[in-house]
Amino acid sequence: MTEFVPKHVRRSHSIRVDAPVDDVFALLTPAGEELWVEGWQPVYLHPRSGETQAGMVFTTGAGEDFTCWLLADYDAAKHAERYARVTPVSRFGIVEVECEAEGPRGTRVTVAYTYTALTEAGNAFIDAFTEEHYREMIEEWRRLLGVHLARRP
Repeated sequence: MTEFVPKHVRRSHSIRVDAPVDDVFALLTPAGEELWVEGWQPVYLHPRSGETQAGMVFTTGAGEDFTCWLLADYDAAKHAERYARVTPVSRFGIVEVECEAEGPRGTRVTVAYTYTALTEAGNAFIDAFTEEHYREMIEEWRRLLGVHLARRP
């Protein structure tokens, strides 16, 4: 039997969103993402209201994609948040989101994901989590945010 050797990866990418920083940051919270991410349906454990705050705990997904989340750090004034997440069958992760105003109508969003495999399934996930795949994922966020923001009055 071979010893499990966990893989570890960190990916980061920045996008520009054409909207004020407060508006964009609000859409990058668990409840905010429900407005523009199809299928994103967190189950809020604490607080049950889903109010965004440091220490909130929620879950997403089912089966092999079941994931537990903790909002470890949340600073609305600095437009920054950091999540710890665990998908028990495969990986542990940290998600960091930072928004910075670029003038009155623009926001630079930087999103970083760091994963450590917990199992061979996690190693396979990390192998597929290439720089190109990650960049495409965050660029899709830009597109989806733009579509959502364009629908607002």
